[in-house]
Amino acid sequence: MGGDRVPKRILFVDDEPNLLAGLQRNLRPMRGEWEMEFVTSGDEALKAIVRAPFDAIVTDMRMPGMTGAQLLEQVQQLTPQTIRIILSGQSEKESVFRSITSSHQFLSKPCDPDQLKILLQRTIALADLLQNESLKRFMSKMKTIPSLPLLYQDVTRELRSDDPSPAKVGEIIAKDMGMTAKILQIANSAAHSFRAEISDPGRAVQLLGLETVATMVLSLSIFSILDARILSADKVQQLWNRSLSVGNIAKLLGRAQGIKGMDLDAFHSAGLLHNVGELVLASADLKTYREIEERANSSESTRSEVEIEMLGCSHAEIGGYLLGIWGLPTAIVEAVAWHHRPSNSPVVQFCPLVAVHVACAFDTQFHPEIKGFRADLDMPFLERMGLNSYLDEWRESCAEQL
Repeated sequence: MGGDRVPKRILFVDDEPNLLAGLQRNLRPMRGEWEMEFVTSGDEALKAIVRAPFDAIVTDMRMPGMTGAQLLEQVQQLTPQTIRIILSGQSEKESVFRSITSSHQFLSKPCDPDQLKILLQRTIALADLLQNESLKRFMSKMKTIPSLPLLYQDVTRELRSDDPSPAKVGEIIAKDMGMTAKILQIANSAAHSFRAEISDPGRAVQLLGLETVATMVLSLSIFSILDARILSADKVQQLWNRSLSVGNIAKLLGRAQGIKGMDLDAFHSAGLLHNVGELVLASADLKTYREIEERANSSESTRSEVEIEMLGCSHAEIGGYLLGIWGLPTAIVEAVAWHHRPSNSPVVQFCPLVAVHVACAFDTQFHPEIKGFRADLDMPFLERMGLNSYLDEWRESCAEQL
């Protein structure tokens, strides 16, 4: 079956021929899966892209003539669905952050070929998660996910204060889907150099440093405000309340299963971000979003079932795809992508996906007055995991603590 797959096309760009030769040598074992092309300038790269599009491009930041950032800006316009990764030296940190709107991820040089290979394998695999090409093109162009106006104002006010607090900035960001997703994208790109995964917005702020965060937010506008014309105030509040609730329940479930300390971060962030695909869909196609909502409210079908019928995918895959190409931790991406259909996932033990799936069902049980958010438990999946016997205990424990 694997032999029937079309090889993924990857373009590598660097003005140092020796570096490209080494990369080509190290990646030779991937020739069965990847069709690779190696060029030494931005101009050559654009000519190659015009001949045939690529699934991913990996480019050096500092090159004569056309920088990596300038190249990726053009790639974004020519073939927006191409995954864009930039390589940079430590001295180019500020330039890299300025290129964050045109690149999906960045890695520090010198880059370990094995690390690059794993990153590309994981990121390119997400292309199969979303088959709707129009949505894929839209999301590949997305620079930010809209944030709640009040929370956006809170974080900018704190950053502009005389004595801004990193902890307070992290707390505000952790309440918002859009800001959480973006700060984790940037922090996880920065963290690749020491092979860490960042799942908590507070830790992301600490890693990047308050000065860097302030520059990105106040000068580079890495966050954006949700346009009131997209969603009504009531709908926005309902969506955010549900996301916060699922995040809190998922964290409680993680704690109930013995997860401790920073390992709980992924549970809360995955719950907060589980419905981020709804926000993306509303931004991409408001008319379709509203039609989906009307159908879900007037039928026995769940929202995700209506989405699949109309789009060929649900908000879960939409959110998982975007967070995946942005380089968020695998556990969070899995939880977002498969929270309605966990049986389709590769997970084999308790993890954020399990917690978010159960948290969605519990949240609808705790708040039956909210329509359009039905979430059914995948009992065969929980039984296969040996976790179905915990449900009553989990439900009772969460109800007491919320």
